[in-house]
Formats: sequence, structure tokens, C-alpha cells
Amino acid sequence: MKQQENPQSAIRNPQFSAATPLKIVFVGHVDHGKSTLIGRILHDTDSLPDGKIDMIKKACAAEGMEFEFAFLLDALLEEQKQNVTIDTTEIAFRTSRRNYVIIDAPGHKEFLKNMITGASRADAAVLVIAADEGVREQSRRHAYLLRLLGIKQLIVVVNKMDLAEFSEKRFAEVESEYRKFLIDLSLEVRAFIPTSAKTGENVARASEKIKWYRGPTVLEALDLFEPRKADVDLPLRFCVQDVYRFDQRRIVAGRIETGTLRVGDELVFSPANKSSVVATIERWNAPADGVAMSGDSIGITLSEQIFVERGYVASHQSDTPIETNRFHADLFWIVREPLRVGRLYNLRLATQEVKCQVV
Repeated sequence: MKQQENPQSAIRNPQFSAATPLKIVFVGHVDHGKSTLIGRILHDTDSLPDGKIDMIKKACAAEGMEFEFAFLLDALLEEQKQNVTIDTTEIAFRTSRRNYVIIDAPGHKEFLKNMITGASRADAAVLVIAADEGVREQSRRHAYLLRLLGIKQLIVVVNKMDLAEFSEKRFAEVESEYRKFLIDLSLEVRAFIPTSAKTGENVARASEKIKWYRGPTVLEALDLFEPRKADVDLPLRFCVQDVYRFDQRRIVAGRIETGTLRVGDELVFSPANKSSVVATIERWNAPADGVAMSGDSIGITLSEQIFVERGYVASHQSDTPIETNRFHADLFWIVREPLRVGRLYNLRLATQEVKCQVV
């Protein structure tokens, strides 16, 4: 069993978990201004490190480029040259109501799998459409994927209204076309919001240039979202990330996907079906006899040392998971090579990875 020396990377600070941020995925067709909108939000909520804007402006000047808010998110110079966001990126900000984490997912069709990865972790979604170009292929595809992923909270930002001369008629055309498509997908939109992320119209404050619009700004619409309810009433599933040695203790670190866990609980670790009792729950600056619940990343120590490794799943004796070698599943298959019956594939579930075969 792999033993590591420092468990800090696996155990979340409970002070942070007490105010778990709402996670929002931003998606949209490439070049529709999604990253610019995120950059504007970070700027207008004072969520950027001191000097960040000046640093990027100087870098842009050195490269002979005009400053864009999208550059706040582009970690690599090559991404800036291509003007494409490649990896899903998580960025924190806050409003007066609560903390948020933005999941910036790629809009380019070649990075669709990254978008799915990002969206699967989100509580809500913001879908960006450029007013000048209107609804495009990825606009429809992203909405379809959001529905399949079960994201029910959605707002649509009609961006780049400055390129449409802030036309109410153009906004109404985009809204009418896309709303009909979303209704056909059984997706309910909280709001359609006309914006210009480049100039800040209707992002943090109401726009003087779009007085015909009476709805919320982007930040006001975000504050109306509700966090996804934790699955605390479901059977306990504690997925083991790793086992660490720390201060002469063996700490089993992982994430509680569903249910609750308390000191004194007897746990069964599948697939080995070995059992032991929880001695302590390890979290930063918190008592070792507290309660942990779904969504928490924690460490535990056991009263009796048993073999446990990455990929194991802990549960209560009364609700152990069903073990099977065959199951049915709905599958996103987005690689170019077709899925083939009889071929071996790697199957990952939480922290476990096994070989599987399509039959």
C-alpha cells in the first residue's frame, strides 16, 4: 500500500466547508465572449489579486496586443495566441450574498470532453451567446449536454450587445430562437440577460445603454441560484483517495460522496469487506469527534488497523454497496474512435480504476 507523508492535500479546511461556494459552469460557443465575461466579473467584484490588471496590461503592451479581460484566465501564452480556452479552470469570487467558484469550460468543439468534466461538478450554468453571431452549433450542443448532466439552473447571457448597437430587436430574436430550443429540451431558463462584458454593461450594475431591459444583472441573477442539496440522506459512500502516515497515525483520506459519518461508526471497506470503527475524523482546526457529511473531504483514523488502499469504498454495515461484474449505463462517448463490443477499456469510478468490457 502506498504511504505518503503529508495528508494536507487530501483534507479540506472545515472553515472553508462551512461556507461551501456555489459552483457555476460558464459555457458557450468559441469567441462568444465567455472568458471576457468571467474576467469582467472578477474585476467588478474586486476578486483579483492586487496588481493583476496592471501586470496583464504590461504583458499585452509588450506583445503588441490590446488588453482583454479574457487574458485574466489564460494561463499560457500559447492559449492567448490561439484565443481558445483549453483546460477547465476553477476561479473563486464572491458577492455580498455568498462565495462562488466559476468553472470555465472550453467552448471549442475539440475540447468538448473538458466541458463535460467541468459541467458535471456544477450547481448551475451560465450559457453565453454573442448577439452579433447568435445561436451556433456549440450553443445547442452545450445546452443538450447540460440537460443530460442534470443541471436545472440556467441563465443565458446574450453578450456583445455593443456589436449589435444594443438593439432590443436583435436581443429578442436571439432570445426567441434559443428559448424555443431550450423548451424542446425541457430546460427552464431563469433569465436572458443582454450584456457587453467588454464594457461592463449589465454585468455588475444596470446598464444606461440598455434601458429597455428590466431584468436582473448577471450578478443579481447568480445570487438567485440555489446550491445543490447535499445527499446526506443516502447510504454512506466514503471513497478512499489514499492512506497517509502523519504523527504516528495512519490517516485514511477521501471524500464522502453520500451519507454521513461519525466517530464510533463501524465501517465496511469494499471490495475487501474488512471492517473497523472510526476513531477520529481529521479536519483542520476542528474537533476529532465531529460529524462529516456528503461533499466533505476528510481523513479518518481507525481503531483497528486493516488493509485499505485507494479505490476502496467505505459504507455502514447495513447499507453496503452491491458488487457486480455487469451493469447497464448511459454513456457519453466523445472520442473519434467508435465504442466497440468486446474491447477492453479502463473504467474509473471516484478513485477506483478497473478494466471493463462492453458486452
